[in-house]
Amino acid sequence: MKNSILLMIFMVFMFAHSGQSQSMTNDKLEKIIYVIADSLRGNTGNWQFMIKERMLVCVTDEKNNRMRIMSPIIEQKKLAYVDMLKLMEANFHTALDVKYAISDDLLWSVYIHPLKELTKEELLSAINQVYAAAITYGTSYSSTGLTFPNKKEEGKAVKRKI
Repeated sequence: MKNSILLMIFMVFMFAHSGQSQSMTNDKLEKIIYVIADSLRGNTGNWQFMIKERMLVCVTDEKNNRMRIMSPIIEQKKLAYVDMLKLMEANFHTALDVKYAISDDLLWSVYIHPLKELTKEELLSAINQVYAAAITYGTSYSSTGLTFPNKKEEGKAVKRKI
């Protein structure tokens, strides 16, 4: 009986919490972007906006509960093989919630997430990370200051300690 009551309390808490987090809509998304962007244009569910002279695009699909924020970086034909390897490694170590991806013959930094479950904080972080990944292409290939070390970096750290 006691376990049943605890389970019911847990389920009520989870249901109440999930209702709060499942609230992002196109209207809310547009208002948030409008406040932080230098400029905003487009139609509901398909916006282009500028952050510090960099174009970002936000595309949503409310019916299928999807959204993405992305920024074009460079034409695919201008990518060298070594760049592709660095991008793949960055997707694992330094591009945290965003990824580098190729579509329509362009390299993009992109963040993809379910729309309804997206919080304002996640949206703001996503915009910052998409922007950062785009401007750090060719240098640190990073979306934040956090980096997950790879074996090469771990080996260097061990050698320095010795």
